[in-house]
Amino acid sequence: MTIADPKEVKAFLDKHPEIQFFEIVFTNMAGVPRGKRLRRHEIEAVYAQGRFLPGSILVNDITGQDVEATGLVWEDGDADRVARPIAGRLTPAPWLGADVAQIPLSMYELDGAPHDLDPRHVLKRVIDRFAADGLVPVVACELEYYLVDARRTADGKIQLPASPLTGDRATQHQVYGLREVEEASGFLRDLWATADAMGIPLEGAISEYAPGQLELTLKHHADALRAADDAVLYKRAAKGVALKHGCEATFMAKPFADLAGSGMHLHVSVNDKAGKNIFASEKPEGEPVLAHAIGGMKALLADSMAIYAPNANSYRRFRANSYAPVAPTWGVNNRTVSFRVPAGAPPTRHIEHRVAGADAHPALALAALLAAVHHGITNKTDPGPAIVGDGYSQAEGGEKIPTNWFAATDRFAESAILKDYLGERFVRMYATVKRVEQDRFQSVIPDIDYDWYLRAC
Repeated sequence: MTIADPKEVKAFLDKHPEIQFFEIVFTNMAGVPRGKRLRRHEIEAVYAQGRFLPGSILVNDITGQDVEATGLVWEDGDADRVARPIAGRLTPAPWLGADVAQIPLSMYELDGAPHDLDPRHVLKRVIDRFAADGLVPVVACELEYYLVDARRTADGKIQLPASPLTGDRATQHQVYGLREVEEASGFLRDLWATADAMGIPLEGAISEYAPGQLELTLKHHADALRAADDAVLYKRAAKGVALKHGCEATFMAKPFADLAGSGMHLHVSVNDKAGKNIFASEKPEGEPVLAHAIGGMKALLADSMAIYAPNANSYRRFRANSYAPVAPTWGVNNRTVSFRVPAGAPPTRHIEHRVAGADAHPALALAALLAAVHHGITNKTDPGPAIVGDGYSQAEGGEKIPTNWFAATDRFAESAILKDYLGERFVRMYATVKRVEQDRFQSVIPDIDYDWYLRAC
């Protein structure tokens, strides 16, 4: 959580005389990076005293519009807060040019207090609950996404990009297909080089369960804040590198109706003070404390859906037999459930939380997940029996994952447990932003309304 020392920027400037521009980046609860591009002579002042930014930026919706109902626009006089650089994250931004660097920021009140609506501070609040118990969560984010052509079709639809090798557009699933990875190799080479330059621990790539869909994993980290920052910065870098290759990298949860959705699988284990994984066990299902963590995940899943699935499109992803979960179920080495205990050596025992969409804010998704883990461990919550076999068929007729954007927001707004973990004001403000987004979304008449109702009604 450390604010960067001014010595950091001085050392960077000495090492990189070629860097002339700096993008300062703040990512609010909507998950969209916003900020400014500064010139070289301006950046030392950012490290010395921070940079003032309007408080309304904390609650802009996903389209960048103000949300007046939060009280942080006109009622507040759109007063400034101070954004400060995050320690250790000043790096080149190769996709922006050889003379550009970037630094992510975190938001503070003018008196120096961490701002309670900054997603990083929300996550830190949950991490502190573990620390008070002598525990450290270990997490990783695994993101699926599509590369689509940067140009729309004549009728405004998205399309997969043409292969740089053949000019053809993919039509087959070819999960784990090496040819598909080879065709994306130009993008991937640049992406890995960019990640290395930024200190992002980006690992291998696979062709996922749809044409044009990729999955890359970020390495497990005992610093959950850094893991969240890695995921936020990785998404931005992937989008920038993709544009250089004539593509959009889209983290929409469901960009194509007839193809697989894109998830953000969250991996979690918990270490004790000695650094030992308390989930570790020779038993595939792990120690009882692992089951309690899953019990917490089940108990808080419905309350947390507004975080895991933040947008209208998010809820289109939850379909049976699609590798997306449909019920609050768990199992060992089973991809048909929401909470999977993967196969592996005993010291690596952990849980893969498969609910969040790739469109979720990594810091907020991790905050909700870790709140559930801590709640389950603290209360020794029983997750019930593990699913064996087809979790989709066994979920029929039982409890389902909430798949209504409006109901999920209402449930989130009333959650006493999440108010305790994430902060009452954050829960209230997040729900307010989502309700305004919902009203704005509903005010637009989509083409399907004309297709279904124009003549029939």
